[in-house]
Amino acid sequence: MMSPSTPVMAAGTGSPAYCQTFPCAPETAVIGRRLVRDALGAWHLADLTDPAALIISELIANAAEHTSCRSIRLTVGRPSPAWVRVGVMDRAPGLVPELRPVADDMESGRGLLLVDALADRWGYDLRGIGGRPWGKEVWGELRVGGR
Repeated sequence: MMSPSTPVMAAGTGSPAYCQTFPCAPETAVIGRRLVRDALGAWHLADLTDPAALIISELIANAAEHTSCRSIRLTVGRPSPAWVRVGVMDRAPGLVPELRPVADDMESGRGLLLVDALADRWGYDLRGIGGRPWGKEVWGELRVGGR
């Protein structure tokens, strides 16, 4: 398992540039933010670090809160030179993210609203073969140079 101080070797483009499995726990957000900072630093995209780190933190928190998965896979990539993608993959394909209104007096439930506000686009992809999903990846993308 990677520690928060292990440096990331990031590829230029391709999907994903970085991908590793970690415990499905809120504490994994510290590692996720570090991975985002390291990858974006390697790509000279430090201006995207804050929103990307918040997105990965919220996606990790959602997986820890809403699934019973013991582990999740974090991804940080550049599917093209114009986009950066951060994602969290879990083994709960039936629990897809839904953007829902949240009452002002509620103390939680704003994670996807934050992802929606920060990301240029976001969504999820089911993972599996032949229409039999074993999991999903929830992701957020930021446009390079678009902020």
